[in-house]
Amino acid sequence: MAKELYNLGEMPPLGLIPKKMHAWLIRAERFGKPTEAFQQEVVEVPSIADDEVLVYVMAAGINYNNVWAGLGIPVNVIAARNKAGEKEDFHIGGSDASGIVYKIGKDVTHVKVGDEVVMHCGTWDRNCSWVKSGGDPMYSPTFRIWGYETNYGSFAQFTKVQAQQCMPKPKHMNWEEAAAYVLVAATAWRMLHGWDTHEIKKGDVALIWGGAGGLGSMAIQIAKAAGATPVAMVSGEDKFDYCMKLGAKGCINRNRFDHWGMLPHWKDNAGYAKWLKGVRGFGAAIWEVLGEKRAPNIVFEHPGETTIPSSIFVCDTGGMVVVCAGTTGYNATVDLRYLWMRQKRLQGSHFANGEQSNQMNELAVRGLLDPCMSRAFTYEELPVAHQLMHDNKHPHGNMSVLIGATEFGLGASGKPPVTIPHPTLPKGDVHTTPAPYPLSEPLPSIAEAEAITISDDGTRVKDLMHRGIVACELDDTVAQVAKTMIDSEIHAVVVMEGGKAVGVVSQTDMVLARQGRTSEQARAMLAREIMTPGCATCDAEMLLSDAVSLMTGRRMHRLVVTENGQPVGVISMTDVVRKIIVE
Repeated sequence: MAKELYNLGEMPPLGLIPKKMHAWLIRAERFGKPTEAFQQEVVEVPSIADDEVLVYVMAAGINYNNVWAGLGIPVNVIAARNKAGEKEDFHIGGSDASGIVYKIGKDVTHVKVGDEVVMHCGTWDRNCSWVKSGGDPMYSPTFRIWGYETNYGSFAQFTKVQAQQCMPKPKHMNWEEAAAYVLVAATAWRMLHGWDTHEIKKGDVALIWGGAGGLGSMAIQIAKAAGATPVAMVSGEDKFDYCMKLGAKGCINRNRFDHWGMLPHWKDNAGYAKWLKGVRGFGAAIWEVLGEKRAPNIVFEHPGETTIPSSIFVCDTGGMVVVCAGTTGYNATVDLRYLWMRQKRLQGSHFANGEQSNQMNELAVRGLLDPCMSRAFTYEELPVAHQLMHDNKHPHGNMSVLIGATEFGLGASGKPPVTIPHPTLPKGDVHTTPAPYPLSEPLPSIAEAEAITISDDGTRVKDLMHRGIVACELDDTVAQVAKTMIDSEIHAVVVMEGGKAVGVVSQTDMVLARQGRTSEQARAMLAREIMTPGCATCDAEMLLSDAVSLMTGRRMHRLVVTENGQPVGVISMTDVVRKIIVE
């Protein structure tokens, strides 16, 4: 007969399920920093469905997703589940784990009570028509990340998972090592092996961003196991040895270069030339590592906004840039000429399906994938581990926390099939890049789209606009337009034709027109030759917040204001800042 509740570290008899369990819970009323959001509580052990398994958790992995769950932003995961019909007013996180199967549903056949398992975090409804027809479950509308988008994750004595999530635990790993690698390694596996003609293969060159991080450390090993040549991008030379021991051919310190970020405008000859010089130097650094002039067949991306332009440029003709995140931001820019004329592929990738997760795990079972665990924590330290991650002070690599295991180092029941280096970074190594942006709001389909409530005080454009338009004609010279700007102390003029606004000439347009020309040549040009066609406008009755969105979306500082379709004034970011900040 099982007791109602077992103490932490007191393992129930195999197959006996207590009524209650210890767990770390997040509740909406304490959303905030991890050391406050996570609290120890006792809750009922969840029941399982016919295709599910109840696992006694020995150790759990630490990932960014439950930092975000604890903050309650950008998604309130509890409210999202309540809206979908689930009743629990709490969240038990944890999307990586190692443990022992204690109970199986009646339809489960491939695992049995007593099996030692690790779990991937992909869940889906087996009755989904897409899944039943053989479609990739990752594309199913029912796909969810266990322990983030579902409840009853691994931060508890027991977790419930779908049976298909369970995979054999590598016998040579202890509990905490086995809990640390699956999420990042499965993500990396799909990125490198999941895209048909661009699947990584022997002889390929793979450029791996963040080679010393959780994702990058897995990608280096996966690429090496495929017979490819990994080149690691890192933030400092102190990480070179670590990546080389994992299998990198060589490393590049990204701090050697300063061209990162969004592309200069294609009209900006000087700015683009400077960027081109920087990115070519970056490409030459890849050649230096390889010892030959070869471009990467695959670029393993996740920084996003600051690196995508460079990644696409250095990628080989016919190659692929595959991206699973945007840790520096989401608004990446692309020079489409290199994408279409060199026939490159920019591919998005998200976690992995069950087949891919098991393929990755086979590599771990064979001893060819080091978990790259940087630190393990006790059960009581679980909030601290998340706080370190929140503060960007966690060690590189992967982390885990003991749940049911009573000591570090337990659980290994065999020797590694092969001996591979277990690299470590220098003591005190710190992160020099910002923590990743939180996962964005779920992206709705057209049918699911809902209005988002925006905080707005009702201010209209007409309340802040400057009335009156300073304009020029299409055939005015640049010299005439420049004088008008200087005399009026403005940064742009509207180009008019027949009483209608047809474009804008800004000081930026003038500077770009001067590139490659003498001053006399630039002054003699006409407004029609240098203007930006079309006129970015907003109606005087438009909400100020909507006008701001227009400006930020187009990377502009001002809009022409219209009434009844006719230009009557200007609204600028300066006006907005004066209202929302200065006042």
